[in-house]
Amino acid sequence: MRVVLLGPPGAGKGTQAARLAEALRVVHLSSGDILRAERAARTRLGQEAQRYMDSGALVPDEVVLEMMAGRMQSSDAEAGFVLDGFPRTIPQAEGLDRRLEAAHRPIDRVVNIEVSDEVVTPRLTGRWSCPKDGRVYHEQYSPPKSAGTCDICGTALVRRRDDEPSVVRQRLATYHAETKPLIDYYRRRGVLASVNGDGEIDVVFESIRAACRGSG
Repeated sequence: MRVVLLGPPGAGKGTQAARLAEALRVVHLSSGDILRAERAARTRLGQEAQRYMDSGALVPDEVVLEMMAGRMQSSDAEAGFVLDGFPRTIPQAEGLDRRLEAAHRPIDRVVNIEVSDEVVTPRLTGRWSCPKDGRVYHEQYSPPKSAGTCDICGTALVRRRDDEPSVVRQRLATYHAETKPLIDYYRRRGVLASVNGDGEIDVVFESIRAACRGSG
């Protein structure tokens, strides 16, 4: 089965994609993880992407598409996959569909995790992590025992730049302008299902599983 998860930053796509891939016995393909791996391995695509990032520019759709398409052609993705963080734009979605349909392996289901800006903003801005061991805390949901320090090693916690309030506002603005239009794109193709992402992780996961069972 081939699934795409959509949703705003902070909707929990990474967590849910990993769980869904395990349940479906397919591979979880995170665009962020794949990009980092390509850069670390200094592949042609990784170096090309790095040049754009070093200049402060967005990595072009065609570069991202080629990178993801290559990963989807790997042997471990033959049984299917769950895409997380890709596609992000209409051109990426169109390019993905062309490649998959040419291989007679179209997307089976797109699940949109619906969460309002008012809910995801505190989810993101409340996150803090330990720079030493990588442990992640949240001011509201999983605070450290001692404010501002890691429970395990006592290191001072830091907030990722992506979770700074001003950056979160920009990330959400980019989502609404570039990624949210994918909802209508996939609805017109007859593969979209939407679930409420405001609930507990397990409840949202069961909604996503039910949406996938209803595909086709």
